This record gives sequence, C-alpha cells and structure tokens, in this order.
Amino acid sequence: MKIAIGIEYDGSRFHGWQSQPSGETVQDHLERALASIAGEPVRLAAAGRTDAGVHALAQVAHFETSVLRPESAWVRGVNALLAPSVAVQWAVPVAEDFHARYSAVSRSYRYVLYNHPVRPALHHGRVGWFHLPLDTEAMSAALAHLSGEHDFSAFRSSECQAKSPVRTLQRAVIERHGVYLSFEFTANGFLHHMVRNIVGCLVYVGKGKYPAERLAEVLASRDRRLAAPTFPPDGLYLEAVEYAPGWKLPAFESNRVVFPELTLA
Repeated sequence: MKIAIGIEYDGSRFHGWQSQPSGETVQDHLERALASIAGEPVRLAAAGRTDAGVHALAQVAHFETSVLRPESAWVRGVNALLAPSVAVQWAVPVAEDFHARYSAVSRSYRYVLYNHPVRPALHHGRVGWFHLPLDTEAMSAALAHLSGEHDFSAFRSSECQAKSPVRTLQRAVIERHGVYLSFEFTANGFLHHMVRNIVGCLVYVGKGKYPAERLAEVLASRDRRLAAPTFPPDGLYLEAVEYAPGWKLPAFESNRVVFPELTLA
C-alpha cells in the first residue's frame, strides 16, 4: 500500500528535509514516527527537499507499507510522536504509480522579507530581514526578466544535483505590505538555492546596487559568480505543491503564509 501525506513544519528546528546521519531532519523525524506506527521501517519521498531553516505549509510526501492502519493513525498517531514544530495534516492511500516528487505539476514558494531598520524579534527565524529601504518597482521590473523557461544556472547552488538547470518560472510577483515584502514564485521545479539566490539579486536591485536590467544579464550568463550572495533561509516557505485532480489529494486548510501585519498598509 502506498500512502501520501501532507506536512507542515517550522524549518528552523531542523537540519533541512533530507535524511542525514545526524537524524535531525524533518524526514528523519517523520520516518521514526511513521515506523513506530507501522511496526516496520518506513522511507519517505517528498515533493521538495527544503534546506535547513526553510519552512513548509504544504509539503507532500509518500511512503509504502505492508500494514493496514486507519488514516487517523497516520495523522493523529504520528503527530503524537512528533515535535510540536512538525505535523502531518492529512494522509490518504494513493495509486501505485503516484510519486510525491515526479507526479507534481508545479511547486510554489513564498519569501517573506521584513524591510525595516531594526531586526525582528517575534518573527525571528520566520522572516528574512533587510535594513535599508527597497525599491519594489525596480525589483518587480527586474523579476519580469526571469519569467518563462530559462537555464537558471546563474541562480543554482554548486551543490545542486538536478540533471538539468532548465526550469519554467510560471509566476513571479512581489508585493509590499507595510514593512513586509512578499516574493511569490511558482514553477515546474526549482534548483537548489534558486529562490534564495533570486531574492538576493532582487535585494541588490532594490537597494540600488544593481539596475533592473542586470538580472537579464546574470540569467543569460549562466554564471553563479555574477549573481548576488544567497539570501538567508528564514523567510522561505514551501507554500503549495500542485497535482493533477485525478490523484484526489486533500487540500491544505492553511496554504498561505499568514502574518497579521501583511494585511496592513
């Protein structure tokens, strides 16, 4: 039997998604809890391998098991064994040909940036921070150069294991809500550090170090050395993973980053 699960987690508490010898990743914690319920080893495959410090509101993963359990056991039972910073939101049986990663049509990430002279305290670890004023119009103009299908090698980590650097950026927008900037990205897939590297370049544009046209030049160069430094992971959220309706996966009840301040002018 193959089971798909929806997961929410605070990435600041973990060493990323993917299993590591430390045993302190989201995958490690979930696999131990699932194995306890199943009474046998469990191995997860996820839609996105988020880095250390990156959060998820709508991560999707699947596993195979030889045992029968009620769906509530994979949710409430597993959650009873997990730290408060990670929770399974739903669990459903899926067809044998379903794959959390390869069946996904698109993924959406959101980066929340606190743009204020003084660093945040209550939202520490949940937002990025930049202290100088940022020109959102210039940043939006720069971001427009990245829409569509491109070779994103210039925004790719040297540790990226993807076979191809070509991705299709379907949606990329920036919105300002008072002291918060919200960067929203939807693509068929993302390279390692791709969003954080793009945000780093956009901040350079916003503070006036790069002209908006510079992002088109960086993109065309396919040279990571020409782009800005990688921005911190704190404000990055895996916000949604889209699948074809035929898979009949449940919807996440909370699929957007919610900060009360984002509703303020």
